[in-house]
Amino acid sequence: MKFKTKDMTLVGIMASFMAVVSVVFRFYPIVFGTVPFSLLPLIVVLAGGILGARLGAWSAMVYILMGLAGLPVFATEPFGGITYVLKPTFGFLLGYIPAAYVSGLIVKRENAGLMTYCLAMLAGMAVIYLCGLPYLYLMSNFYLGQAISIGMLLKGMAVFMILDVFKALAAAVLAMLVARRLPAIGAENSKNI
Repeated sequence: MKFKTKDMTLVGIMASFMAVVSVVFRFYPIVFGTVPFSLLPLIVVLAGGILGARLGAWSAMVYILMGLAGLPVFATEPFGGITYVLKPTFGFLLGYIPAAYVSGLIVKRENAGLMTYCLAMLAGMAVIYLCGLPYLYLMSNFYLGQAISIGMLLKGMAVFMILDVFKALAAAVLAMLVARRLPAIGAENSKNI
């Protein structure tokens, strides 16, 4: 697997954008408690939609590796470092890599319409939850010792899931607009999957 300078630049820019969005655009609404509202899932699926499956996934991986290396790029304390893997919400971060890949894989077709972009972004969001919810359940029940049922987990995540549907739809529109203005990025990267 070879990376061109252009590929590395695009991955670096998108990973940096993820870090900035994670740190700057996080809100702690009273209703949600200690889990912040974040725009990061939008940016992750957007990365797949704009850069393609391979580069989108790499940008998410670089973002996660920056945080695990100790840079303060994650949304909640300790904001970075290897101990972040012990946080119950770390599974959602792990889901970013396949989410960006799935989003990019679905929109790789030329002349993809809005419905394809919406499907791609919603699929990416679903992948984040498919990785994050089991991790959250296991860490809560077996590491933290907080008994939580699957029903309680889904009930607690319902608000986030609804918000993420809107984020996915916004990402679909943004990705489609960017892809139409910069067709060379998406077309070139879809060949390298």
